[in-house]
Amino acid sequence: MKEVYGEQCLARCTIFRWCQRYVAQRVHIKDLKCPGQAHVLTNSATTLAVNELIRQNRRITTREVAVELSINKGTALYIIHKKLGYGKVVHSGCPSICQRITRRREWVFA
Repeated sequence: MKEVYGEQCLARCTIFRWCQRYVAQRVHIKDLKCPGQAHVLTNSATTLAVNELIRQNRRITTREVAVELSINKGTALYIIHKKLGYGKVVHSGCPSICQRITRRREWVFA
């Protein structure tokens, strides 16, 4: 198998462990703990800092928040939408060009 997969090849002990778990009817792999770093790393200090930035300037962009706090843009977006519950607002009275700008720049509670 190493000839085909090279360094990406699984160790034999890993394969044997999987077989033993399958035989023992532990087929729910998603419930097992996964080693490694979490995809989104947030803590209460970062969440509070993002909230404070948005309260100071409600027209701040996700990219500006990420640069200000030295975090990933995806993490900033996750905190804004999932943790803080902010959503975007589009004014119905504006022309379409105004709506595009507003959609990107303005954050309010959903």
